[in-house]
Amino acid sequence: MDQTVLARLAALKAMSVRDLKAEWEKLIGTAAPNNSRTFLEIRIAYRIQELTYGGPDRQTRRMLDLLADEVEGVARRKNQIADPRNPVVGTRLIREWDGVEHTVIVLKDGFDLQGQKYKSLSAVARAITGTRWNGYRFFGLRERKREQA
Repeated sequence: MDQTVLARLAALKAMSVRDLKAEWEKLIGTAAPNNSRTFLEIRIAYRIQELTYGGPDRQTRRMLDLLADEVEGVARRKNQIADPRNPVVGTRLIREWDGVEHTVIVLKDGFDLQGQKYKSLSAVARAITGTRWNGYRFFGLRERKREQA
């Protein structure tokens, strides 16, 4: 990393909130949205690096936008992202929990558990257990580790 960028990032820690807000206005061009030191430091640090090294490429920005649409449940774009960890549509996932066998059917745009549709496996796992789980881990669908070359 460039020494100038490192020095600028390190200097953020020594700045007062008032100085951070002034730096925000200089780099971003708007008034700082709040007085949270952590918030200001993180976003200013990102902006310094973005201006020096460039931001995410077009494909990455599109991917992030599509993911945000899925999380928000708002389809602003035509294509939705399919998670590569998802099994083929129609696959039945079976998991026993507290002595009860639960069968989940993989749909094109979600998952079916006993006639109830869910957007994510994590939501299915939560419906089954009552607690938060990583759905892929709950159903044993972890990504395979890459072989060491």
